[in-house]
Amino acid sequence: MTRLETGTPAQRDRTIDALRAFAIVGVVLGHWLVSAVVSDPARPVAWHGASPLRDAPALIPVTWVLQTLGLFFFAGGYAAARGGRRGGSRSTPAARFARLLRPVAVLAAVWLPAYLLLRVTGAPDNTLHVVSSLLVHPMWFLVVYLVLTVCAPVLRAAVARYGLWSLLPFVTLVAVCDVCRHLEVASWLHPVATVGGWAAPYLLGIALAAGVLPRRAGLVLAAAGVAAGAALVLVAGYPASAVGVPGDGWSNLNPPSLFALALASAQLGVFLLVRDRLAVRLRRPAVWAPVALLNRVAMTVFCWHQSALLLVAFAGLLAGRLPGLLDEPVGAWPLYRLLWLPVFALTLAGLCSMFRRWERPAASAAAEPPAVPAKP
Repeated sequence: MTRLETGTPAQRDRTIDALRAFAIVGVVLGHWLVSAVVSDPARPVAWHGASPLRDAPALIPVTWVLQTLGLFFFAGGYAAARGGRRGGSRSTPAARFARLLRPVAVLAAVWLPAYLLLRVTGAPDNTLHVVSSLLVHPMWFLVVYLVLTVCAPVLRAAVARYGLWSLLPFVTLVAVCDVCRHLEVASWLHPVATVGGWAAPYLLGIALAAGVLPRRAGLVLAAAGVAAGAALVLVAGYPASAVGVPGDGWSNLNPPSLFALALASAQLGVFLLVRDRLAVRLRRPAVWAPVALLNRVAMTVFCWHQSALLLVAFAGLLAGRLPGLLDEPVGAWPLYRLLWLPVFALTLAGLCSMFRRWERPAASAAAEPPAVPAKP
């Protein structure tokens, strides 16, 4: 704890690190709780993916807490703005790209041979699809994050000139895309809206770093987010789940909808309201230590958390269709899955101990960590 405390720069905003730590925990738990790997009773090595949300709508409110992409992009915008002001090689886009891509390259170096081995040994195609989907699908986040990192100087200039009004074009873009989705036209707009939608919380992070997002804005963001989210679900017919549910035909994340932005607004509003109290608590070494440790391995955790699930699932094949691990996500499945979370966590801790060295060179241990995450 002492080494972490003394190695933390005095000017560092610990509340942003705490927000990022909360977000990465939300991503990990969210994926572990909704990523059901189902083994065929007649052929255990044949897998397919499923989600407990399809048959248990009572779990949907949990997605409002664990879908934390807006928090990641907010922290990323804040880090980009602070880095741009500090200058230096550590804050350049190239340096940020390297810190993001090194852990991804290591993940690929391990899993590509493993995937080929599964294929040549006769693993069923649907099993290969489950493995590749769990590993690759979350990586879309990095593409959007890197695009926003490249655009950070322009976005900082927009906030400096227009303040919070700079959000309006991006929110409008998401609204237009939502209308087009309802009309089933202009699907080419989806990738543009994905970047534009997540630019909104990214801009709010820049605004906080620039001093144009005061604490009192938290009440407005929280209230507006809750009211808009409720209206979109109850009046406009948007899905209530913050993540995609099989069979819905519509996902609030693909691309981000107005509901996703409303949720991000509510979450960030709460953060701004509690930020001062949080800052006081984070001065305690016992509170700061786990936050600092998690930030130092954030990309490693993000890259390897689904690998932990897969490794436990592969091991579980030896014992059959264990409840909460390889069976259908119905009935009491969510309760059984909770019992598996410590197993996943221990496996992930072992993977992080092996691969964390690739995320952060020793010389940059005190540098600003990148914001990361994924699509639940």
